[in-house]
Amino acid sequence: MGKILVIDDDEMICDTMLRVFQDMGHDVKYALTLAKGLKTAESQAFDVVFLDVRLPDGNGLERLPAIQAVPSKPEVIIITGYADSDSATIAIENNAWDYIKKPAPIDTIELTLKRALRYREEKLAARSIITLKREKIIGASPNLMACLDLAARAAGSNASIFIFGETGTGKELFARAIHDNSAHSENNFVVVDCGALPETLTESILFGYTKGAFTGADQAKDGLVKQADKGTLFLDEIGELAPAVQKAFLRVLQEHRFRPIGAKKEIESDFRLVAASNRNLEEMVTAGKFRQDLLYRISAIKITLPPLSERTQDIKELTVHHTGVLCDSYKIEMKGFSTDFFDVLAAYSWPGNVRELFSALEWAIAQAPLEPTLFAKHLPPHIRIHALRSDLASTAELKPSVNATTELPAKLPRWKAYRNMLIEEGETRYLQTLIVRTDSDIKKAAVMSGLSRPRLYELLRKYKITAR
Repeated sequence: MGKILVIDDDEMICDTMLRVFQDMGHDVKYALTLAKGLKTAESQAFDVVFLDVRLPDGNGLERLPAIQAVPSKPEVIIITGYADSDSATIAIENNAWDYIKKPAPIDTIELTLKRALRYREEKLAARSIITLKREKIIGASPNLMACLDLAARAAGSNASIFIFGETGTGKELFARAIHDNSAHSENNFVVVDCGALPETLTESILFGYTKGAFTGADQAKDGLVKQADKGTLFLDEIGELAPAVQKAFLRVLQEHRFRPIGAKKEIESDFRLVAASNRNLEEMVTAGKFRQDLLYRISAIKITLPPLSERTQDIKELTVHHTGVLCDSYKIEMKGFSTDFFDVLAAYSWPGNVRELFSALEWAIAQAPLEPTLFAKHLPPHIRIHALRSDLASTAELKPSVNATTELPAKLPRWKAYRNMLIEEGETRYLQTLIVRTDSDIKKAAVMSGLSRPRLYELLRKYKITAR
C-alpha cells in the first residue's frame, strides 16, 4: 500500500483520483491549493504526489523542488490540463517522475502510479543509509539538496560524472565530495585544470615520460593520469581541451591504458573520472568544437549545479558560515549583521555566484576590521549601486503619475472586471519592458523580475509575448 497526495484545484478530479487510488488499496489525501498541499507534504510521509501546474495560489512547477525536498522525498507526477513542451521540459529537468496531460485515461494514471511506486520501493530497498560528507557545501535550498542527493547516489557507483555549472557554483567542491564519499576516498584526488594545460606540454603533464624521452628529461616522471590510479581524476573545465588532446583522452577513458612519452609499453591507471565545465558541451558538439563520443564517455551521470540566483535562500547561511571562517583566520571576534546587509545581498544578481559572494564578504570585513557589526555600507560599491538602481527603477516604473487620469468608458464596467483589465495591462507592459531590457535573455529576466523561469514562461505565454 502506498501513500498518495493529490494537489489539484479541481475537486471533481481529486474525488475521482481518491476513489480510484483507494480501490487500488492506497491511502490517499488531497489538497485544493499549493500552500495546503505543501503543508500536508511536509507534515506527513507520502510516496507519490500528483501535482497540478496551474493552482489558485501559484504554479506547481515552481514548487516542485520544495515538494521533492520534504522529509519523505516523494516521487512527483505532474498532471495538467495546460500541457506544453516548455513546462514538460522543466518538469523532467527537475526530476519529476512523469508528466501527464489532462484529461488522461484512468488506465494511464493507474499504470504510471504502479510504476512510480515500484521504482520507489526498489530505490529505498537498494539505497544504503549514507550521510554525505559535505562540510564545505553550505545550504539547504531544494535545488541544492537535489544536487546533493544525486551526488550521494553517484558517489556509490563507478560511472563517469559530469558536473555542469556557472563559474563559482562549486563544481570542484562537488567533485571532492563525490571522491570523499566513494570507494576511492583513501587514494589521490588529482585535479587537471584543462584550461591551463600548455599545448606543447599537455601529453607530458597528463601521461608522464621516461628518462631521456626528450631534452631535460633527466628522470622518469608519472603524469597526472597515473597519479590518479585507484583514486579520482578530476578534469576541470574539460571544454577547454584541444581537439587533439580530446582524441587522446577518449582512448584513455575507454581503456584506462596509455603510453608515457618515450615508453615502449602502455601502462594502466584505474581511476574514477569526474569532469566539469561551465560551457554548454552539447552546443560545442554541434559547433564541431567538442567530440560527441567524448561527451558520451564523460557524462554517464550529469549533475547541474544551480546558480546562486536560483538558491537565494542559502545566501544568509553562506554569509554567516564564511564570515565565521574569515573571522577565525583573521583572529577577530565573529561579526554581527544589520538587516540591511542581508537585504542588499538578496537584491543582487550574483553573476559570479558563491565565489563572488565570498569575495564581497572579504571586502566587507576589510572595511570593518574593528566594528562588531557589518552594515550594507561595508559591501562593495557595485553591489550597493545595483540594489539602489533596482529599487529606484521598480519604484519609478510601478508608481503612477499623480497627474495621470484614466479615461473610463461612458458605461462604467463592474469593479472586478475593470480591476482585472488594469492588472492585465500593467503585467503586459511590465513583461514587454522586461524582455526588451534583458534582450530576451530568459535567465537574466527571471533574476531581474524575481520570477522563477517556469512562472515567467507561463506569463509570457498568457500575454502572447515572444522572447526573440
